[in-house]
Amino acid sequence: MFLKGYFTSALLSFLLSLSLCDAAPSKKNAETKEVKSKKETTNPYESTVPATTPFAGLPLDVDVIAREAYLIDYETGSVLLEKNAEAPIHPSSMTKIMTAYLVIDKIKTGVIKKDSVFTVSKNGWKLEGSSMFLNINDQVKVEDLLKGLIIQSGNDASVTLAENISGSEGAFAAEMTRRAHEMGAKKTNFLNASGLPLPEHQTTAKDLAIISTHAIKDQPDYYPLYKEVDFTYGNIKQGNRNPLLYKNIGCDGIKTGSSKIAGYGIVASCTQDGRRVILVINGLKSMQARADEATKLITWGLRTFTNKTIATAQQAFGKIPVTYGTADHVNAVARNAFVITVPKAFENELKTKIELTESIEAPVTSGMTLGKITVTCQAFKEPIIFDLIAETDVERAGFIKRIGQKISAIFSRK
Repeated sequence: MFLKGYFTSALLSFLLSLSLCDAAPSKKNAETKEVKSKKETTNPYESTVPATTPFAGLPLDVDVIAREAYLIDYETGSVLLEKNAEAPIHPSSMTKIMTAYLVIDKIKTGVIKKDSVFTVSKNGWKLEGSSMFLNINDQVKVEDLLKGLIIQSGNDASVTLAENISGSEGAFAAEMTRRAHEMGAKKTNFLNASGLPLPEHQTTAKDLAIISTHAIKDQPDYYPLYKEVDFTYGNIKQGNRNPLLYKNIGCDGIKTGSSKIAGYGIVASCTQDGRRVILVINGLKSMQARADEATKLITWGLRTFTNKTIATAQQAFGKIPVTYGTADHVNAVARNAFVITVPKAFENELKTKIELTESIEAPVTSGMTLGKITVTCQAFKEPIIFDLIAETDVERAGFIKRIGQKISAIFSRK
């Protein structure tokens, strides 16, 4: 028999094995001043902890300057590189990825509409940092607030959305935390919607990658907002702060962040030849250092790895004899597409082994495990295993047919 836990345990082990927030001290020059250290020759955000990759025998031929770093393949969830990935960090304006996710979810579920009009409170207006330049009592459409939140990184937009949806920013942030935990981002705790630093307002690089993966996967109609390079509101045009959008590396999102306590960070997502990677870095000392580090690590991830399809969804790998059933056979198929991430240097060394149960007695339920595919490679610390399942139900045959099948089986053995 083949345990249903093969799939979960193997993937989790080897594929898993995405002062002021995002702004300078004033609204007029958001995120234009670098964080200064007392000693210009040192980087106060640099960590001496080395970055690692979970692939065996793969030299990490890239230096990681960021204090925290986490790079994954979007399709497979395979970790390509990590450094302090589960250490607590202040997410700064990268918080707004979750803020936007919850707002979009409210639109999709009909709680609010894109053309709903929200009122700007004093709380939203007075907030320092990056801004849409809203005024007290302004009436603003949700669609504009969402663009101001994502493209302009408006702290005033985040508070306005939170207060009008949930009654208070605290209540909205509590729901942000709950939804993040449901996604699997268990080490995340949001206390506001803007990302302004508070001691207990924390997440991890790994959790930010999880949240960003959901933003891309769950809300494809809205994700293109993250690649918009500018947005004009109130006759004020502001550019997107994501530096990778202006480079020719396939970037289409997602969000920057900066604060004195956290340094400069970014969640970046880029595609090349149909393959997407998600990078989270934090703790850089300047905007330029952030841009350089993100470009270097994204390029390394896209250059060093590739994805290989082991099976397509519902691909059949054999017919399993069924005894005492209304059908004589059932197909053993792949539940979903089986795709793995592998270093390009090892892509021709993949080996697959297919094992199927010899027969099964009816009744058979669709989805029942009937076998497995085992993939081995020198780059993997242990084999990767995918379950093969029954394609359809097979009901138990009636009494007369079962007697006939039993008699037929007796004579076939003689």
